[in-house]
Amino acid sequence: MNAFECLGHDIYAVDAGYVRPLLAAIHLVVENGRVAIVDTGSKGALERTLDALKILRLTAASVDYVMLTHVHLDHAGGAGQMMQAFPQARLVVHPRGAPHMIDPSRLLAGVTAVYGAAEVVRLYGKILPIEEQRIILATHGSRVDLAGRELLCLDTPGHARHHVCVRDGRSGNIFTGDIFGLSYRELDTDGRQFIFPTTTPVQFDPAAMHASLDLLMGLRPSALYLTHYSEVREVAAKAARLHGLIEKHVSIARSERNAGDERYPRIRAGLVDLLLDEVRRFGCRLSPTRVLELFATDLDLNAQGLVVWLDTQS
Repeated sequence: MNAFECLGHDIYAVDAGYVRPLLAAIHLVVENGRVAIVDTGSKGALERTLDALKILRLTAASVDYVMLTHVHLDHAGGAGQMMQAFPQARLVVHPRGAPHMIDPSRLLAGVTAVYGAAEVVRLYGKILPIEEQRIILATHGSRVDLAGRELLCLDTPGHARHHVCVRDGRSGNIFTGDIFGLSYRELDTDGRQFIFPTTTPVQFDPAAMHASLDLLMGLRPSALYLTHYSEVREVAAKAARLHGLIEKHVSIARSERNAGDERYPRIRAGLVDLLLDEVRRFGCRLSPTRVLELFATDLDLNAQGLVVWLDTQS
């Protein structure tokens, strides 16, 4: 994929410029000259989004909605800047996520505890608050009207309790944030796309993740738009694979339940083996070293998420 690409149905992917090329996508939905933006990236993403609008011969005044799948900063860090730049826009966000957009201090404190203050500034820049009166709560089944085009919000926990997906009424396809995992374009092989789950450091819930996948598949989309990274096809087969991989994540965690301080490194090592086995099964020709470079942060976060999840189990 390119840094800006048309996916059909007047849906466009914009590389958010987060960490490396083709890691995080911003998606634009365009209808009769009006725009909805799904996820915002973080530092530097506004400029890339404005460039995409120029290519489409649209302006900041064309943006009616900024929609967040959830408020993790690689998805929502740029929301405050975009809401300043798009004065007519409303922010659409899960009710659990809205307070963190109004006052991002707790969100910043949490991510700073994980990465450190200097790294947060490097990755995300300045996180700006958003006025409460500009926020629409994305409850399950709520609908946003984009110039007559329906965008349906779906409550989809499992990765985070404040996670929503957005179903596009024209195409029937769905913007999935992180609930449908990761599909990095570097691993594409012979026209096929790799898939791998993503947990989260504090809110991984495997039962909810399974249910959310089933909800999405019940709507029979022909394609899904992931934040990491953009369009995937053959979605039923990928969903089945994700169900199995979620259970393998759980099994790895449970096997290290009693490992004490060694839980995290042992779980991460198990995830490395799982990832490399999946890549070999898939037939990807990237070297193991390159695969582990691409997934380094994800392996860290998945292992952290599983450790926290273990602590919630009786």
